[in-house]
Amino acid sequence: MSTTTALAVAPLTGPEADLLIAAARRAAQAAGVPVSVTVLDAGGHLLAFRRDDRAVLISGETSTRKAYTALQLDAPTAELTELVKPEGPFHSLPTALAQPLLFIAGGIPVHREGRLIGAIGVGGGAPEQDHSFATAALAELS
Repeated sequence: MSTTTALAVAPLTGPEADLLIAAARRAAQAAGVPVSVTVLDAGGHLLAFRRDDRAVLISGETSTRKAYTALQLDAPTAELTELVKPEGPFHSLPTALAQPLLFIAGGIPVHREGRLIGAIGVGGGAPEQDHSFATAALAELS
């Protein structure tokens, strides 16, 4: 009888979360966009958060909800926006859960060795900008 042991994947760490925050903020600053950035671990717990002084207040909530949505559905929020339109299969999902989801670009799951270990969410710019800032941060993590 053979037994297999799943190899443990290292969780997303505090220093890695700080690196993601810093990288996203650098990308946003280069574009002249004040943002909020949220990093969650695989369980949806806050690892790091930073709001630029000039970022709109709601960006703190949107960055967190984007990260949570990307984590829960294990997909970039930019790829999910069509699914919540009236004819889409996820039309009622944004209001069906206790923790609200946000289907606006800017949230991206974080993987290590093919496993989901967390998510990053950026809010404050146009959706395409937020997505690009999150993508730039992930590129620095790898």
